[in-house]
Amino acid sequence: MTPEELQAARDRVVPDVAAGGLRVLFCGINPSLTTAATGHHFAFPGNRFWPVLHLSGFTPRRLAPAEQAELLDHGLGITNVVAWATARADELSAEEFREGGRILTAKVERLRPRWLAVVGITAYRTAFGERRARIGPQERTVGGARVWALPNPSGLNAHWTAATMAEEYARLRAAVEAGSSQGGSVSVTTTLSSQPEPPSSR
Repeated sequence: MTPEELQAARDRVVPDVAAGGLRVLFCGINPSLTTAATGHHFAFPGNRFWPVLHLSGFTPRRLAPAEQAELLDHGLGITNVVAWATARADELSAEEFREGGRILTAKVERLRPRWLAVVGITAYRTAFGERRARIGPQERTVGGARVWALPNPSGLNAHWTAATMAEEYARLRAAVEAGSSQGGSVSVTTTLSSQPEPPSSR
């Protein structure tokens, strides 16, 4: 992919991979230029979303970004806090994140997933005004869905390895499965992690 093709993808909106009644709707920060140019979420080289999703047990094998539609077969989907592409997430303003949070809330109300998993604690804090939020399950709901803040899978996020990310994603998976077997009621313990996350490309 050429630099010209990447730049042409700036501000492009990437369609969600979503359907009604999902088990988990994963929510990225915003599309990278690579994601926008290809139309495939988390397509930036080095992004660990797809391997971590498999390592955590959400998918039976590691899916490629181009296979993203297969997530729906597993009751999973992908959206973003902010819909349009930038080279880096730190190009977005706090107001853009807050507006993205309002749009996301309406989307979740319409799609009714059981869990909303925001992959990036800083984006979650900004979008929903939760300055003290930590990685893990949140007390609040968004659009009627329970919320889990997950580590940002960007390769720039050196605070988390693929293995430690997979452990946190697996905690969410266990909560999802426990909720299914208990009629939707499940108690989970919040991970007290306050590690910062860098601007990321997806």
